[in-house]
Amino acid sequence: MDVITWTGELACHLQAAHRWNREEFAERLGVHPQTVAGWHSKPAIVPRSEIQAALDTVYERALPPVRLRFARLVQPPAETAAQALRVAIAIVLRGTEVLLVQRRDGGDLHWQFPAGVVKPGAEVAAVAVKETRAETGVHCTVRQPLGSRLHPTTGVQADYLLCDHLMGEPMNLDPAENAEAAFVPVSALTRFIQPDRIYRPVLDALGVSE
Repeated sequence: MDVITWTGELACHLQAAHRWNREEFAERLGVHPQTVAGWHSKPAIVPRSEIQAALDTVYERALPPVRLRFARLVQPPAETAAQALRVAIAIVLRGTEVLLVQRRDGGDLHWQFPAGVVKPGAEVAAVAVKETRAETGVHCTVRQPLGSRLHPTTGVQADYLLCDHLMGEPMNLDPAENAEAAFVPVSALTRFIQPDRIYRPVLDALGVSE
């Protein structure tokens, strides 16, 4: 696909498709990391002409798998958009810890990241922050999107967002849905959730090997 005019949102999708952090993306574009941060906070912004050209170059040099991820981020398949429920999943970091909730699933319990349904017209980032606070009492802010996929287990469209902890200790504020909420060491994450159930860009962002 061809991009006529880059916006902050499209630039962020290009970053996510490459699975780069802000510093890596900024270095390849020749801009300051704060410029990239600005695109995340103001997705409608249109970068100046020299940055448009730099984004064109990064896209043109991208390998086919990266271009495919970018296309899916920009425009999910029509059947997915029409049929799949959409959820925002918050990957909340506090130093070397990540926030998890233990979800009740019938008679079973399993750990997962905080998540909430994205209703029509709602912003994914706002839902991630709001649902994290509602479920656990933890206040967070979105650092960057990590990508989107059709969840292999639930079949819903899942948007993953890397978040930073601002304040609050985890509490189980939704006992009907959850049994527990806790920060766990990132190094121990795969003891709580099987690595093959975790979206690969999440593992990469956390520096976790399978």
